[in-house]
Amino acid sequence: MFRLFLIMALMAFGSAPAHAQLGKLMEKLGVDKSDDDLDDDTVASGLKEALRVGTGNTVDITGQVDGYFGNEAIKILLPDNIQKAERGLRMAGFGDQLDEFVLSMNRAAEKAAPFARDIFWGAIKEMTISDARGILTGGDTAATEYFRDKTSDRLTEAFRPIVNESMEDVGVTRQYQAISGKLKSIPFMRADDMDLDSYVVGKALDGLFHVLGEEEKKIRQNPAARVTDLLQKVFGR
Repeated sequence: MFRLFLIMALMAFGSAPAHAQLGKLMEKLGVDKSDDDLDDDTVASGLKEALRVGTGNTVDITGQVDGYFGNEAIKILLPDNIQKAERGLRMAGFGDQLDEFVLSMNRAAEKAAPFARDIFWGAIKEMTISDARGILTGGDTAATEYFRDKTSDRLTEAFRPIVNESMEDVGVTRQYQAISGKLKSIPFMRADDMDLDSYVVGKALDGLFHVLGEEEKKIRQNPAARVTDLLQKVFGR
């Protein structure tokens, strides 16, 4: 496990001055590099490959049909105000509309997910010494939290037009308006207006980072997740 954290620190260092700073960090940690037959370039390449594998797997998992809808851990559910009235709405004959509404939100998220790949990989290239130190001292999802912090704004910007177009194509807004109209007829229930695009994008990102965290844990803990020779060489020691 310590080697994994050390590898994460190495990722950011691609120049001679950076390597010098890395050496000082390793000395403080009491690490004797002379006992290790992996050179810095190999270790750095291993970490970059690990993060590409993890983010690539995440995009592949979430960006396919049922990537969200078929995964109970990240499935986008009805907004809270509609969930509270779901039983009454179904009794009033709105069951099909509710089901279609949920499916359409998840399909929009699945359509947007592939656009995360380049954004994630850009964040890998941008990682600094400070970022690496944060990951070094972090927990099992430290890299995921790095991606969340560095990419959320860009992912939101990239996802929003895709989600908006997808939901317009299948009439999600019309469905929500129809459901909200019915909701107003139920005593003591509120039908607040909401930004559906923001709701779906926010839930899509929550799901994306949940899956990314699970993928990170696999690479850290499970030898079977190290799917290339380089990952096995670097992480298997």
